[in-house]
Amino acid sequence: MSTPDPRTTTASGSDVRVRFCPSPTGLPHVGLIRTVLFNWAYARHNGGTLVFRIEDTDAARDSEESYQQLLDALRWLEIDWDEGVEIGGPHAPYRQSQRHDIYFDVLEKLKATGAVYESYSTPEEIDARNVANGRAKQLGYDNFDRDLTEDQKAAFRAEGREPAWRVRVPDEDLTYVDLIRGEVTFPAGSFPDFVIVRAGGVPLYPFVNPVDDALMGITHVIRGEDLMPSTARQLALYRALVDAGVTEFIPRFAHMPLVLGDEGNKKLSKRDPKADLFLQRERGFIREGLLNYLSLLGWSLSHDRDVFSLDELVAAFDIADVNPNPARFDQKKAESINGDHIRMLEPEDFARRLVPYLASAGVVSYPPTIPQGELLAQAAPLIQERLQLLGDAPGLLGFLFTDDVVYADDALAALPENTGLVLAASVSALELIPEADFTAAAVQEALSGALIDGLGLKPRVAYGPLRVAVSGRRVSPPLFESIELLGKAESLRRLAALEAFRAG
Repeated sequence: MSTPDPRTTTASGSDVRVRFCPSPTGLPHVGLIRTVLFNWAYARHNGGTLVFRIEDTDAARDSEESYQQLLDALRWLEIDWDEGVEIGGPHAPYRQSQRHDIYFDVLEKLKATGAVYESYSTPEEIDARNVANGRAKQLGYDNFDRDLTEDQKAAFRAEGREPAWRVRVPDEDLTYVDLIRGEVTFPAGSFPDFVIVRAGGVPLYPFVNPVDDALMGITHVIRGEDLMPSTARQLALYRALVDAGVTEFIPRFAHMPLVLGDEGNKKLSKRDPKADLFLQRERGFIREGLLNYLSLLGWSLSHDRDVFSLDELVAAFDIADVNPNPARFDQKKAESINGDHIRMLEPEDFARRLVPYLASAGVVSYPPTIPQGELLAQAAPLIQERLQLLGDAPGLLGFLFTDDVVYADDALAALPENTGLVLAASVSALELIPEADFTAAAVQEALSGALIDGLGLKPRVAYGPLRVAVSGRRVSPPLFESIELLGKAESLRRLAALEAFRAG
C-alpha cells in the first residue's frame, strides 16, 4: 500500500508559507477572492507568510488592466501580503513572465538526473499508435519516447523536429494526505509522462507553477477542488525536484470545495453577476461583510454564529476545518450578513463609506461640501439600522439633499383617497410648532394629535402621504427625523407641493 512521501513538509507556525498566484485575465471573481482569503487567514493564524505572485505566461489572455484590477481588489479588501509583486522579497521576480531563465536552469538540473526526457511524438503519431495497439485515444500519450536511443533522437532531429521535455512519472502509486479531504492515492499508470516544456522551449503551467512553489519555499498549497486532478503530476514533479536538489521538501495540499451557483450542482460561473467582485462592491458590499460571507463558503466559526469579525476569523481559522462538500453562493444571505456588518460600523465610519455611493449618484459632490457633510452626519444614522447594501443609500437619502422631489410611480399609486385631508391637517399642525422647537419629538406629537387622535386614522394610513410628500418614496428613513432635518419651511413646502401636484 502506498504511503505519503516522507519528504513531505511538517512546517507549522511561523514556518508556514502559502501563496496566491492568479493569472491576470478578466475581472476578479468571488471564487478567486475566497482562495486568497483562506490563504491569508491561514498565514495570519499561524504567523506565517503569504506570497503574492502573478502567473502571466499566457500573452494572448493576460493583461496589465487585469493585473491592476487584482491589486485594486486586494487593496479594497485590505488583504495584505508579505512577499511578492509591488513589494518584492528574497525570491523576486514574482511574475512568471520574468522568470524564464530560472525555469531553464531547473530544467537543466532535471535533465542531469534523468527525471525528464526528450519527446518527439506528434499528436497524430500518438493517436495512430493507440489505434494500432488497441488503446483508446483518450488515454493519450503512451510513454513511447521514454527509451529512445541516441540514434533515434538524432534521426528525429535530422527531420527538423525539436523535442518537448516530459517528466518520467514513477511507476508506482502516488499518495498524499489532503488537509481537507484526507488520504488520496493516484494509482500507478493512471496518468502518462507529461510535457513540462513544449517543443520550441515554451515552459508550461504544470512545470512553472510547482517550480515557483519549490523555489519560494511554499509549504502549503491551498487551492480549489477543480485543480485537484493536477496534484498527481505535481507530486511526480516534486519528487524529481527534491532528487535534483531544487528543493528539500514536498508541500502539503488542501483543496477547497467548489462554490456553486443557483442551479443544480454547477460551479458558480465567472459570468454570473454574483461572481463579479466589483459588481458586488458597486452594489454596496463592505469588505467586512463580503469577507465574512466568503469565509462561510466551506468554513464556519461555530454552528450557531454566522457573523464575526476578521480578527475572529484569523484567530480561529485552520484549513483542516474546511468542509470538503460544495458550498452554494446565497446572495440574500450574503446581503444579510453585510447588513449586520454595516450596523457594526461606527457612525462616522458609516457616513464616510456612504460618500462614494452618494457622489456617484449625484446626491453630493466629491468630496462633499461642508453643509452636505454636516447633513450627512445627521442623516446617516437614520438608515444605518435598516441598510443591507451601501448602494441603496442614494435612494433613501437623496431627497434630503435636493429641493426637487421626484415622486415614484408606486408611491403615487399607493396614496389613499383622503390624502388631501391628511396633508391639510398636517400643514395646520406643523405650522403651530415654533421654529426653535421643530424637533422630531415635537413633529411626532403634533402629527399624532392631528391625524391619529384628530382624524382617527391608523398610523400607516396617516403617515403614508407625508412620507411620499417629503421623500417621493413609499420607503424612507424615519419620517419625523426626516422632517426635522428638512426643517419647518421646507417640510411645509413639500406637503403643499404634493397637493399641488395631485391637483394639477
